[in-house]
Amino acid sequence: MSEEIFEQRINLEELNKAMLDMQNEIRKVIVGQDDMVRLIMVAILANGHVLIEGVPGVAKTLTAKLVAKCLQTGFSRIQFTPDLMPSDVLGTSIFNPGTGKFEFKRGPVFSNIVLIDEINRAPAKTQAALFEVMQEQQVTMDGITHVMNAPFMVIATQNPIEQEGTYRLPEAQLDRFLFKIVVPYPTEAEEINILQRFHQFTGDNITDNVVPVISDEQVMHLRQLIKNIVVEEKLIQFIAKISVATRNDKSIYLGASPRATLAVLNASKAYAALSGRDFVIPDDIIYIVKPVLRHRIILTPEKEMEGTAEDEVIEKIIHSIEVPR
Repeated sequence: MSEEIFEQRINLEELNKAMLDMQNEIRKVIVGQDDMVRLIMVAILANGHVLIEGVPGVAKTLTAKLVAKCLQTGFSRIQFTPDLMPSDVLGTSIFNPGTGKFEFKRGPVFSNIVLIDEINRAPAKTQAALFEVMQEQQVTMDGITHVMNAPFMVIATQNPIEQEGTYRLPEAQLDRFLFKIVVPYPTEAEEINILQRFHQFTGDNITDNVVPVISDEQVMHLRQLIKNIVVEEKLIQFIAKISVATRNDKSIYLGASPRATLAVLNASKAYAALSGRDFVIPDDIIYIVKPVLRHRIILTPEKEMEGTAEDEVIEKIIHSIEVPR
């Protein structure tokens, strides 16, 4: 009875159609990787940035490009390298002899969807240049604040930390990503599907078939819808208990921040809407918690030496807390 009442609160038809259209466009090229695509769509709805980690060749960059192509919005790509400077990302002031004044020349970060490829190949100084723009969606240069056009989203890719020539991202920057999505290798069946699809394709670029299906205005409208998703008090308490538990767990050196708690709430609301519901259920929170927290907690040195994964500790914490019914 209560669910029937809930179903009438918010009309999610436009949202579900837009996301389904986007998913179908991406599937024209990408085989499998349903979790990655789903979480990126959740991040778009929740106004969050995404960090995608995986070995080279598992379609991290390609998926980010396809997402940008599905949106009728600006797109730029920045290849991070060890010699990249902050001005190469944000922009710099250039002297104009005609006016006799310095003018700010905007860098590639001034776009809507910004793909940062191999983000962990640039040193800490360049990483720090992203702090303000990722959190506040603005850049302050020479005392002047330049506000980004909405929607603004960073999709960053990185290879596993163990690979040569990579830097560990600062904790303050990791905390600004809504999700860290870990991309696995495809299954054998998916690999065969990939080979068949590319073998049969005769055009110049397989992404040419992908067309824009969502406008800037639609994205902003859908984000407003997400804010109205119903979350019961007991579920808010459940989210808070998970975050507090990460700060008290003996396996964890650094627990989740309040920003992480808010991220779980917002992402759960977006995931519920993506699932066709205008109310959050415990399963939404449980699904969202790992990609939200896995990059925000730091395990103790002992646990890291044992090879314990962040996901294992998060799983243990979830099981230790009574799930609301």
